[in-house]
Amino acid sequence: MKNITVIGSGTMGNGIAHTFAQHGFEVSLVDISDDALSKALQTISNNLDRQVKKGTINEETKTQTLSRIRVFTDLTEGAQHADLVIEAATENQEIKLKLFKQLSDICKDTVIVASNTSSISITKIASVTKNPGNIIGMHFMNPVPVMKLVEVIRGYATTDAVTETIMELSRTLGKDPVEVNDYPGFVANRILMPMINEAIYTLYEGVAGVQEIDTVMKLGMAHPMGPLQLADFIGLDVCLAILKVLHDGFGNPKYAPCPLLVNMVTAGHLGAKTGSGFYKYTPGSKDLVVADKFSA
Repeated sequence: MKNITVIGSGTMGNGIAHTFAQHGFEVSLVDISDDALSKALQTISNNLDRQVKKGTINEETKTQTLSRIRVFTDLTEGAQHADLVIEAATENQEIKLKLFKQLSDICKDTVIVASNTSSISITKIASVTKNPGNIIGMHFMNPVPVMKLVEVIRGYATTDAVTETIMELSRTLGKDPVEVNDYPGFVANRILMPMINEAIYTLYEGVAGVQEIDTVMKLGMAHPMGPLQLADFIGLDVCLAILKVLHDGFGNPKYAPCPLLVNMVTAGHLGAKTGSGFYKYTPGSKDLVVADKFSA
């Protein structure tokens, strides 16, 4: 396995491309926009600079890593020669199903196609393809070059051979893969999202403020980041989408998104990426400042 195609050049996509290229794979990074691809390459370069500064890689490794990444706006051109395709597009079922249908026609029959989805059913995704046994989930954690976990999600039809190939490939990347079965939210988000949702309910019901809630979880439970700050980091729209998948998949009211979360997403306050969520974010500043809405 040598040629890797990554679809989607956002935060997760460029991190996945960076990681594979750094470990010697030839990477095709695909997105619909030249601007998005340019931003992704700049992000990868900046992140490699940080690694050089920390002494974890040298300048030669940075240069070689960047040289292994090619960019494409045409899906066929970018994916037709791939040994492995990793889809890292928006967390939207319709978009993913459309992509996997296209990839089923574009790619060779032997290709493994993985989704970086954090909650959408791998079995559902596989059902629209010609070779469902070759479809699997590779749920990387953000930031991808740093975080060790890869949640490997086995769909109903995923073969033993494909599962073992992806487990071993993940180890080649210096990751620690964990195999899980395909149920809503898998493991990571089935546990994480109800905690985040409960933290939002705690704020919504006036039990405590933003900083107080996060401080309790950081100091009391040794979490490196409080749940509200983490929600901002993930993206409140993504949190809402995952909770909806859990709620729809299990039909259990305990997964119902907090009305405050719904309102914030509707208002466009999505967290760090929009500059405002539970905290407000100023470019160039690392200060953690509670958003005006919650600072009274």
